[in-house]
Amino acid sequence: MVKYSDTIDLYDDQGKLQKSGVSLEKISPLVNAGSQKLIDLTKRTAAVNLGGVEAALKTGKIGKHQRIFGRELDLDIVKQAGSIRERMYKMLEVTEGDDTEIQELGGGKLLLCRIPTARLNAAATYDVTTTNVAACATEAIINEFDIGMFDASTVKAAIWGTYPQTMDMAGGAVASILSIPQNNEGLGYALRNVPANHAVMITNKNAMQAACLLSTFEQAGEFEMGAANGLFERAQLLGYAYQGLNANNLVYDLVKKNGQTGTVGTVVQSLVERALEDKVITPGKKGASGYVFYDTKDPMLWNGYAAAGTLAATMVNCGAGRFAQAVSSTLLYFNDLLEHETGLPGCDYGRVMGVAVGFSFFSHSIYGGGGPGIFNGNHVVTRHAAGFGMPCIAAACALDAGTQMFSPESTSKIYQDTFGQFDEFAKPIQNIIKGA
Repeated sequence: MVKYSDTIDLYDDQGKLQKSGVSLEKISPLVNAGSQKLIDLTKRTAAVNLGGVEAALKTGKIGKHQRIFGRELDLDIVKQAGSIRERMYKMLEVTEGDDTEIQELGGGKLLLCRIPTARLNAAATYDVTTTNVAACATEAIINEFDIGMFDASTVKAAIWGTYPQTMDMAGGAVASILSIPQNNEGLGYALRNVPANHAVMITNKNAMQAACLLSTFEQAGEFEMGAANGLFERAQLLGYAYQGLNANNLVYDLVKKNGQTGTVGTVVQSLVERALEDKVITPGKKGASGYVFYDTKDPMLWNGYAAAGTLAATMVNCGAGRFAQAVSSTLLYFNDLLEHETGLPGCDYGRVMGVAVGFSFFSHSIYGGGGPGIFNGNHVVTRHAAGFGMPCIAAACALDAGTQMFSPESTSKIYQDTFGQFDEFAKPIQNIIKGA
């Protein structure tokens, strides 16, 4: 049974039509096979940096900032990656032929491990992935090189980092897209706790794919935290469709129209023209000054258009300057101009503007805590928009030409070398379209 009467045409990041007349509910993370596979793999996958373990042991630099002289171990770990992989596989596998996977990448420097679904099903939280992968990697290396009892703890420290002295595996060799549950500052924030730089590197700096990846995580998070039920479900799905999935080619068309000589203001103009053409808004009463107040019979659909326009304006502005820092002011002033132009609410009914004000202060104003790329939807500043701010931040960071204090390469290179090698992560638009 069709839940909503809305249908959308889905286009890829090249502006090419892929599917027509898709029912809105088909893109929901609850039913879309592409989204569900992406989320499942996100929870079940962790990367082991074998090259990093080898280097750490050779120098004694284990943990976050520790170097212990006299505890160095000279082991050819990368050379024995195949054997280590086999040992880990036997330990991680629950039943023969299950969905356990371990792949060698980078000539054995990295292992991408996917724990079996049975382990996830038997756990309360997703940290079962990092703990099991770390434990199996530790035992595999100890057994591979016949490490004695007095050196085994050094191997363990190289893989687990400073855990349990720290809550997470600080300085360790196991990486997951997801942060540890203790870092989620509210119910249902796990999938929203993904830094923009991770999405940028995973999608190989493709702005639209990076936006889609974070939009998918953000909107799945909205469902998880109970913010997309009942009346709110359609609102979230429309915003996800038009902003994250380029529904009706809206984002692509706006960027193409304004990419050469456009500004934030001209994107506002183009969006209003498109909304009028599509009959999403209509001219309403006229004020004494001649100002026209626009009306809409579908505020949720208008919000989807506003979300798409916000992303397009970000790509036009940050793309022109090749700087990510302008994303906060774009989030603010695109929507400020849109509200003044139409008399209708901006993206996420003003919440994106609220994010922008605090975001500019925290990312690069007098506080200057870090560049936009290290922010995530779980952050105290960026969490307030219901999934519509982070996709724009990811797009801005993908278009950045090296202006950030913390570049994607410095914070997230391992995610490109591991997760970014697989289409489920690198090309989420195509896989979610396929799943619809």
